[in-house]
Amino acid sequence: MNSTLPACQQCGLENTYPDATNYICPDCGFEWPMEEAAESADADASDGIVRDSNGNPLADGDSVILIKDLKVKGSSTVLKKGTKVKSIRLPQGAGDHEVDCKMDAGSFMLKACFLKKA
Repeated sequence: MNSTLPACQQCGLENTYPDATNYICPDCGFEWPMEEAAESADADASDGIVRDSNGNPLADGDSVILIKDLKVKGSSTVLKKGTKVKSIRLPQGAGDHEVDCKMDAGSFMLKACFLKKA
């Protein structure tokens, strides 16, 4: 896939494609203008603040809720939608996974786009 296309603003997946003046995500069906995507990408990259799926800033110790079922790679475990996670950590330089948390199923690194602040 072309790495210059932005990830979906709704679900965070990188399967987007351009269509006239919009970007479209085939996974969730979300559409947004190309101009808006360029502006928001610049703003998000420059402020360095980790934000949830609704754009709310996250901080160490916050509680969050999963917004979709997440399959754990290398395991048959599925983290269920609606699961509340308490006391998250935001490690520095953790790659593309911004949130570190502990649940009953173990410790996980999650992307903030799959979380909403509780």
